[in-house]
Amino acid sequence: MKAAPEVMVVEDEPKLAGLMLDYLHASDYRTRWISDGLAVDDALRQRQPDLILLDIMLPGRDGMAVCKDIRTNSEVPIIMVTARVEEIDRLLGLDLGADDYICKPFSLREMIARVRTVLKRTRGATEDPSSALVIDADGYSASYHGVDLELTAVEFRLLKTLADKPGRVLSRDRLLDQLYNDHRIVSDRTVDTHIKKLRRKFEQVAATDDIIESVYGVGYKLVI
Repeated sequence: MKAAPEVMVVEDEPKLAGLMLDYLHASDYRTRWISDGLAVDDALRQRQPDLILLDIMLPGRDGMAVCKDIRTNSEVPIIMVTARVEEIDRLLGLDLGADDYICKPFSLREMIARVRTVLKRTRGATEDPSSALVIDADGYSASYHGVDLELTAVEFRLLKTLADKPGRVLSRDRLLDQLYNDHRIVSDRTVDTHIKKLRRKFEQVAATDDIIESVYGVGYKLVI
């Protein structure tokens, strides 16, 4: 029988951590609790979890630094937990490699829903290497369910950038950097226009599929 997924909770508030652990246990997840940012590396060397719930404000070392260090050698899914609601913090956390974020105060049901969603996406990608989306980097082409998407060079670069980080939210600025080889100056809304065109081409193949998800105020992610 396959073991239940393990979630590492990195949170320095004992009361909140206890509630998070209780809800995770009730949802059939195994758990570990770390209360100090400096203790995360040792914990990961002992055993890598299936997902990390990572608070930003931690003693010893903040969550941003912890996330950045983890991403140097691990693709373990990370959900940032933060009391800071400024867009810059959200964007920075995601650009460092986080898969999602939750803002305090949050519903514990919402936390479980996000954990399930991220685990389903990341574990599914690991267990099933075949995909409806096939990208040919050498041929600058992509197909979906076996149908050529007939992408322009800019659309291909945009899709390839999203596909290289599946499930990760990428900011408009980060996507814009990948679109034009001549580094021309264009509006960040140019990304929105190309996203609409990409979505239209996917819809022509499978009208019910929406594999490019918008994250309000931040950017886009590929959810296939």
